[in-house]
Amino acid sequence: MSPSRANTQPSYDDCPAPRQRGGSRGLRGALVLTALFLVAEVVGGFVSNSLTLLADAGHMLTDVGALAFSLFVAWLARQPSTPQKTYGYLRWEILAALLNGATLLAISVAIVWEAVLRLRAPEPVQTGIMLAVAATGLVVNAVAARLLHQGAEHSLNVRGAYLHVVGDLLGSVAAVVAALLARFQGWTIADPIASVVMTVLIVRGSWRLVKESVDVLLEATPAHIDVPVVRRALEAVGDVESVHDLHVWTLTSGVVAMSAHAVVHDPARHQGVLEAMTRTLAEQGIHHVTIQLEGRTLDECAHVPA
Repeated sequence: MSPSRANTQPSYDDCPAPRQRGGSRGLRGALVLTALFLVAEVVGGFVSNSLTLLADAGHMLTDVGALAFSLFVAWLARQPSTPQKTYGYLRWEILAALLNGATLLAISVAIVWEAVLRLRAPEPVQTGIMLAVAATGLVVNAVAARLLHQGAEHSLNVRGAYLHVVGDLLGSVAAVVAALLARFQGWTIADPIASVVMTVLIVRGSWRLVKESVDVLLEATPAHIDVPVVRRALEAVGDVESVHDLHVWTLTSGVVAMSAHAVVHDPARHQGVLEAMTRTLAEQGIHHVTIQLEGRTLDECAHVPA
C-alpha cells in the first residue's frame, strides 16, 4: 500500500441540503404583509410629500428582500446539482444579495441628498396621511415580528429576517414621532431629520449585506470560525502529525466548507483518523469537509525519485 493516500468526505451530492427548520409559514405571512405595506408606504410617501415615509419604505424594501431571500433559499436548496453545476444554484443567493445591498446604498445617497435640501428649505407635509401610514406600518411590522419570533429561535435564516423586521419596527416608531411633531408642533424639519435616521438603518444593514456577500464570493473565512483553533483541534486528533493547506469558506448562507491536508504516517489508521477529524469539525459547525491524508507532506514527496 502506498504511504501517501487521499481520503475525502463524500461529494456534495451525497450530503443533505440545508433545510429551513420551521418558520416557513411565518416567513410567508410576514413577506405578504411587508410587501403590501411597502406599496402603501411608497404611495403614502409621495401623496403626503413625506421623505420619512419614503426613507422608511427603503428600509422596508430591505425587509422584503430578506424575507424573500429566506424563502428563496429554502426552495433553492432543494434543487438538484448537475454535472455542470456541482454545487447547484446556491451562489445565486449571494449574487442577488450583493446587487440588493449595492442598490440600497445608492438609494440611501439619494435620500440623504434630498434630506439636506429639505433641511435648507423645508417643504410642507400632509401630516394626517403621514401619521396614518406610519401608524399602520407600526402595526404591520409588529405583526410581522410576531410571526417570525418563534422561528427565529430555531433558525439563523429566519433570525436574520426577524432582525430586519425589528429594525423596521423601530423605524416606524421614528416615523410616527416625526408625524406627531410636524402635526402638533409644526416642526416640518422633523420629517427630513427622521428620514436621515431611517437612512442610517438602511446603510448599516445594506453595508453589512454587501460586505458579507463580497466575503462569501471571495471565499473568505467565516467570521465565526477561528482557523488557528480549527488547526489545533485537528492536530490534537490521535496519529495526526501535522495539518497544512487548511482552508475554510462559505458556500452559501449557513453552509461552511473546509479542505485540508493532514500527515498520518500509518495508512492503517487513515479511516479512523478521518472519522475523528470529521466529528471534531462537526462540533465547530463545519459539515462539508474534504480532507487529504498523507504518509508524508506532498512537498517532501516531490523530492522522492519515482
